[in-house]
Parts: sequence; C-alpha cells; structure tokens
Amino acid sequence: METLQTTSHSLSDRQWAAGAHAAALVAALVTSWIAGVAGALGALAVWMLVRDRSSFAADHAKEAVNFNLSMFIYMCIAVVIGFLLVGVTVITLGIGALLTVPAGFLLLLAVCGLAVLWLVCSLIAVFKAYDGQTYRYPLTMRLFR
Repeated sequence: METLQTTSHSLSDRQWAAGAHAAALVAALVTSWIAGVAGALGALAVWMLVRDRSSFAADHAKEAVNFNLSMFIYMCIAVVIGFLLVGVTVITLGIGALLTVPAGFLLLLAVCGLAVLWLVCSLIAVFKAYDGQTYRYPLTMRLFR
C-alpha cells in the first residue's frame, strides 16, 4: 500500500503546481486533444513563471510537459499506424481488410484508452499537486528535465 506524504509547501507553490497540470489539461482540451502540444505549452508557460521561485511547482510543471509530450508522441504513432493500415488495405485491393479491420479496431481501443488515461491522470495530478504531494504520470518519457 502506498503511503501518502504531504510536505509543507506553501499554498502558492501548491496552487502553481496544480495550475501547471490544469493549464496543460485546459490547453489540450480547448485546442483538441490530438493537438496535445498545446497541453505541453500550457505547462511550459507555468514552468517558465515559477522555475526560479518554487522547485515543487517547477517539478510538477516539468512532469506535466513530459506527460503531454509523451501522449502527443503516442498519438502521432497511432496516426501513422492508422495510415499504414489503410495503405495495406488499399494496396491489397481490400483483401488486407481481413487483418487491417481488426487491427484498426484494436488501434481505436488503444487510442481511446490513452485518451482516458490522459484525462484521469491529469485530474489526479491536479489534486495531488494541490495536496502538496509529488506525482509521476505513467507511460511518460522524460524528455524535458
């Protein structure tokens, strides 16, 4: 069982940390989730504002940037795979559909799963940050350090 440790960060630090995750969430939702770079830019803006004032908020902002960039990369990979599946179907004059349709369905399920994971983890991160706890997103590539 995981123990929850709340450290004594100031309310301002916790608000900035939660704001980084919320900014990423709102920016990505407003611009369409597939344009997830906006989410990373929202968190990056918060990081630029707090990087010298609060290591707690800066760490949360970097985590949000990394997660949103990771999700964007995963979605780009899914789009490429989708185009390849359509290409195989066209090249084989429809015969390949016997394999590409089930594969496309699995790809659609994976994309929906990633979208739900993104939304749920982003909301969890907002609450954890506001409670003064650290949070590490799953499936995150640490691109921005």
